[in-house]
Amino acid sequence: MIDLLIQNGRVIDPASGLDEVGDVAISKGKIAKVGKVRGKGREVIDASGKIVAPGLIDPHVHCREPGHEEEETIATAAAAAVAGGFTTILAIPNTHPPADDETAIQYVLQRAEDADLARVLPVGCITKGREGKEFSEMGMMLQAGAVAFTDDGDGVASASVMQRAMQYARLIGAPLLQHCQDPDLAGGMMNSGAVAVRLGLSGIAASGEQIMLRRDLELMERTGAGYHVMHVSSAGSVDLIRAAKARSFPVTAEATPHHLLLTDAACMGYDPNYKVNPPLRSPGDVEAVRAGVADGTIDSLATDHAPHAKEEKELEFALAPFGIISLECALGLYAKALIETELMDWTALIARMTSGPGAMIGKPLGSLAVGGPADVTIIDPDRRWTVKTDKFVSRSRNCPYDGWKLKGRAVMTIVSGQIKYQL
Repeated sequence: MIDLLIQNGRVIDPASGLDEVGDVAISKGKIAKVGKVRGKGREVIDASGKIVAPGLIDPHVHCREPGHEEEETIATAAAAAVAGGFTTILAIPNTHPPADDETAIQYVLQRAEDADLARVLPVGCITKGREGKEFSEMGMMLQAGAVAFTDDGDGVASASVMQRAMQYARLIGAPLLQHCQDPDLAGGMMNSGAVAVRLGLSGIAASGEQIMLRRDLELMERTGAGYHVMHVSSAGSVDLIRAAKARSFPVTAEATPHHLLLTDAACMGYDPNYKVNPPLRSPGDVEAVRAGVADGTIDSLATDHAPHAKEEKELEFALAPFGIISLECALGLYAKALIETELMDWTALIARMTSGPGAMIGKPLGSLAVGGPADVTIIDPDRRWTVKTDKFVSRSRNCPYDGWKLKGRAVMTIVSGQIKYQL
């Protein structure tokens, strides 16, 4: 007997090239069959008019636990994830204390198991304390369950440290995720440009992102390490990644909803909900990042979900922390930026949210392969809805999309064959 039978949906599995109306059978937490399925299921779901996709993956989520549980916890981040259609999220390690040893990795996995919602895969720090000086025990963290390494929030400033990190990462077969920002060109509040001048706010130039990226690509050419560019924000960065891929460098990249939809003009009202790092850039940068996603230069989409307490985001713009949340509305935002603009279709969009990040971490996720984990997201591409942050399950509300009208929404999220969310 099939445990769960999803019938009559448009089954899109970019990893296998499948895009046709059919069924998906799930048994014992695994994909049992995809296609025309005969037999009965203990539970049958009619997905007519819906898209049946591999479980969506978000490779960049700040769960805030341990250290700032008032902003988010691993459990509430996992709940927000399944509400947004995500079956897997990567937990970024800039917590307090940072996740820089195997005990911290085990803690994340245990808390995720206790929550029993989305898969929460821990990312470890490249350096101890994220200080950019002394290596963390990456090998031991990998054995404990870490899937990648980053000092996100800060880029690794030392070329020597980064080169040795790449050499070691290649040896153990783990990707490095880099927040590209030269620290000597950081310290501003928003994108450097005319809007910042008008507002009297210090700027963060795109050149700071591109300088570190250019350096790292040179190091990657020498070491051959797997390298992932986090939250690409500038046209120059897209050009650098495109050129590196043309030379077959093992580089991957991600883009966020805010860098696909918002420009620095959004900061005109001094609303800290538009304060992010890297900052919102120019219309030309937004156009370039969208084009990079559309042509595959940027192969993953990531929210950079960054919760903050209400009192923090109510500070004046210059004092408020960087970061916004979007896990629960990201799918509709991506559709608005990329499908409604006719840059991509649903098949390509789902690839950037499944097989793209799945390949980056090298795990058997992001596909509907028979025998693989039964992680499935059912999407209503025609569902029109309004973002209401007061209805979010996340503990924080620092989201600039409140009141936005979107089209396209996850209506069911299945993790290991179990329905974890149903609209």
